[in-house]
Amino acid sequence: MKKYMFALIATSLILFLAACGNSNTEGASSESGEANSSYPEEQIEVIVPFAAGGASDLVSRTIATEMENALGVPVVVANKTGGSGATGLLSTKDADPDGYTIGYVPVELAMLESLGLAQVSPEDYAALGQLMTIPAGIIVKGDAPYNSVEEFVAYAKENPGKIKVGNSGTGSIWHIAAAAFAGEAGIEVSHVPYDGAAPAVTALMGGHIDAVTVSPSEAISGISSGDLKVLAVMSEERDVNAPDAPTLQELGFDINLGGWGGFVAPKETPEDILETLRAAFETAYNSEAFQKLLEERGMNPDYKPGEEFQTFAKEQYDFYGELIPQIEFE
Repeated sequence: MKKYMFALIATSLILFLAACGNSNTEGASSESGEANSSYPEEQIEVIVPFAAGGASDLVSRTIATEMENALGVPVVVANKTGGSGATGLLSTKDADPDGYTIGYVPVELAMLESLGLAQVSPEDYAALGQLMTIPAGIIVKGDAPYNSVEEFVAYAKENPGKIKVGNSGTGSIWHIAAAAFAGEAGIEVSHVPYDGAAPAVTALMGGHIDAVTVSPSEAISGISSGDLKVLAVMSEERDVNAPDAPTLQELGFDINLGGWGGFVAPKETPEDILETLRAAFETAYNSEAFQKLLEERGMNPDYKPGEEFQTFAKEQYDFYGELIPQIEFE
């Protein structure tokens, strides 16, 4: 009997130690990163820092839908406007780095700190990739009393401060574009901020302002109908949405400004989750739906993978850090 009891106790001890060993192994696997092997398991939110209807929103919603197909979980868009994009950008920056909150970032990411509007820079994020570029344009009502940049400038000089130019928020790329052009042309205009390009274009269509300096792609319906006209674009080449409109460089103005956009995650997001998101992002970019959107909206496709986009955004941050202090806004 004693031998039997000893054997039973010894067997129980061996089983207990084996169970502990398995538990430790599972813990080690969890700590090594395998805990994320089931990612994603729930809904992912994409924060867009501008209002619905603009280029940023349309791009983000199409990419979100295609990423949803690739990841197998809902990917939904949340528009968090304000502060020329700062509100949305900070929401993404401060989100839990668990892969369930990502964000669309525009060129304003490279500008807000130099403008003193928000402490935010490309280094606060882990880039997923870049999607496209869009040039700034000088867009007015179809029946405006000026049909060229020269006539626009002459009218502005005769009526200092009278021309109201809408933009997508104080300090936004379209505000910077208007201010840079006004400085180069030697004119005085009044800047009117909105929570995105779409509301600014709506205000122009309604006659509440005299011009916008957004991308022609964001005003394409009004341009196509003849309700709006493009006087010039601020890019090296003419824009497909307004092929008859000259570039400012053609007219002797040394200005080349435009927007760009991509997706990011919070900075401390684990690498294995970033790999999953980047793969889904690239799949979404190459999808038929997204390529069709770029073509229909006249946006320039410009894919850059994560690390390349991270480097580009930092270069833009340095560029605007030098440009913005030289601009007189009012």
